[in-house]
This record gives sequence, C-alpha cells and structure tokens, in this order.
Amino acid sequence: MKDLLINSAMSNIEKNLNYDKEKLAEIRYGLASLYLTITKTIVIFTLSYLMGNLKSLLILMTLYSIIRLTGYGVHAKKSWQCWVSSLLIFLTIPYLCKILILNYKVKITCGIICVILLSFYAPADTEKRPLINKKRRTIYGVISALLGLLYISGSILIKDNMISNCFLFAVIIETIVVLPITYKLFGVSYNNYKKYNKEE
Repeated sequence: MKDLLINSAMSNIEKNLNYDKEKLAEIRYGLASLYLTITKTIVIFTLSYLMGNLKSLLILMTLYSIIRLTGYGVHAKKSWQCWVSSLLIFLTIPYLCKILILNYKVKITCGIICVILLSFYAPADTEKRPLINKKRRTIYGVISALLGLLYISGSILIKDNMISNCFLFAVIIETIVVLPITYKLFGVSYNNYKKYNKEE
C-alpha cells in the first residue's frame, strides 16, 4: 500500500513538474515520512482509545511536542525502529501516567536530573536538520532547560495526578531522546552541526 501510494504520487509529480533527480528523491523521502507519520498516528490513537488512554496520550503528546520544538532529539534511522519506539513510548507511558502515584521528592529528583541533562545536551540536532547557527543552538538550549523547569514545576504543583505525570514524563522522554547514548543505540550521528565549517 505504501509503495503504491508513493509511486502513484511520484508519477503525477514527475509528469507535471520539471524537477531533477535530487529534488524528486527529496520529495519521495518526504512522502515516505508523511505516510509513516500518518499511519503511525492512526494506529497509536486507535490503540490508545481502545485501552482508555486517549486523554493522557493527547496531553502527553502535546507537552512533548512543545519541548521537542527547541530540544530536538533523535530520529530513528529505520521505520521499524520508529514503530517500535513510538508504540512503546506512546502506549505504555500514557497508561503509566494514569496509574502511577509519585511523591514530590521523586518528581523533584527526576526534574533536577532532567533539567541538568537538557542544559548539557539540548538541542540535539539530526543529520537532516543540523543546527549550524551557534546563537540558535544557545537560545534553543536555554528555552529547553526553562521548559523542563516549567514542566517539573507543573508536575509538582498540579493536583490532578494524571496531568501531573504527563508533565513529568514529557520532560523525561525529551531528556532521553537528546542523550548521546540514545543516538548511539539508534545508530545515528550526534552533533551533526560539527560537520559544517560555517558556524554562524
């Protein structure tokens, strides 16, 4: 189904638009990524609904998406890695957000560790999106650490246990995806901006 849809779209693009091979390869990659994102989202949302975790999933994904905008983080190299990691994170953790009861000492400890790690390792760029500009990297790093601090404060102050846990786990997930060891596990390059001579 995937190949059929992408090949059909590419056939129309090649007929109607005069693009070179490099541009067409970029478009094909983009369509493949879009297909993966849509199908993965449908599967995760459907399974979460059946598991009764849809509300916690939506809150967690929203919070995580916000902090990832500046923190960046690893992208799986292979589609099966993306599927496995996404299903593991977005089916398991929303469920844990509903059932876990953590005291404020645990949250503070996790929060301090996460904010420190985010300060050191965020933003963590990717090969496709290297953060070449030093000023932008600095700004994104500061924003990520501040968002981490804000999320941890929310986790401690918010009385609703599920929402509180969503704030905490959003920071934990983002911290994990920016760590060098996570990049190593996925077999992808880290600090990609260093490959470029132009720093500003």
